[in-house]
Amino acid sequence: PRQKNSHSIFEENLDLFEPLIDFITNRGRLPDASEIEIAAIRARIGSLRRAFTIIREVTDTDQWDQIREERSQDLLVYLALTRFDGRPRFSQLPSDLRLDVRAFFSTYRHACELADELLFSAGKPEIINDACNKSDVGKQTPDALYVHASALSFLPPVLRIYEACAHAYIGAVEGANIIKLCRNKAQVSYLYYPDFETNPHPALAASLVVPLRSFHVRYQDYTNSKNPFILHRKETFVAPNHSLRAKFARLTAQEVRAGLYEAPQLIGTREGWQGILNEKGVRLTGHRLLPNNTTIQ
Repeated sequence: PRQKNSHSIFEENLDLFEPLIDFITNRGRLPDASEIEIAAIRARIGSLRRAFTIIREVTDTDQWDQIREERSQDLLVYLALTRFDGRPRFSQLPSDLRLDVRAFFSTYRHACELADELLFSAGKPEIINDACNKSDVGKQTPDALYVHASALSFLPPVLRIYEACAHAYIGAVEGANIIKLCRNKAQVSYLYYPDFETNPHPALAASLVVPLRSFHVRYQDYTNSKNPFILHRKETFVAPNHSLRAKFARLTAQEVRAGLYEAPQLIGTREGWQGILNEKGVRLTGHRLLPNNTTIQ
């Protein structure tokens, strides 16, 4: 049977298939002869296309389609953002990007047209709002999507461009680790929450607000605030592959079971949150929720 034969060929030639799988995973396309050694693949398997057909038959076919789509979208985001500094000619692109363009879009002109459509769509509130609703990462509120800086690359392409428009204007914002993408107005905010990884509910220390229509940037320092805003449900801000996501999620589950989120309007500040903890008779030790054993004298 064909399936059995494919598995047999795959297992007997793992030394050839593994580097090919790594390349396609990274680039979303078949390699050029200048990028990996393909002579042995052709000699033993017949061709790159046949080798990839075997890979698809012994792995998850949908996964490879998704990888190709993600890599092509990455390329469109890159081309869209080159408009800020002057888009290079096709001959000025690195050779691997030229091969990407041909593989995904056939022509550079077509790729640039799609990139421009994506760039201009970032200025349409209805598209931004829809992308926020569909995002697999980030904490959603009625007026914004909040996402950890490490998860920006997991956002839908139009939201990556939306944030990049602000970034292109102000550059890197030192310390900013939570990005707020507004739904109902063209505005991106960069928020600094110290000790995001170690503090179960970090407090807001500073914010930088960037309105994309006026660019009248506003900075606010909260380090001396007696009752600062704090974060909850930290796992929602980070990407699925974040090393601490499971730890954050376990704490959230404990807090939900303890009834700490029953009045969300009260827990957004440090004092309000502490009041709920006291009311429920619990305390936090790191990312663990424990009964409050303090006795009243």
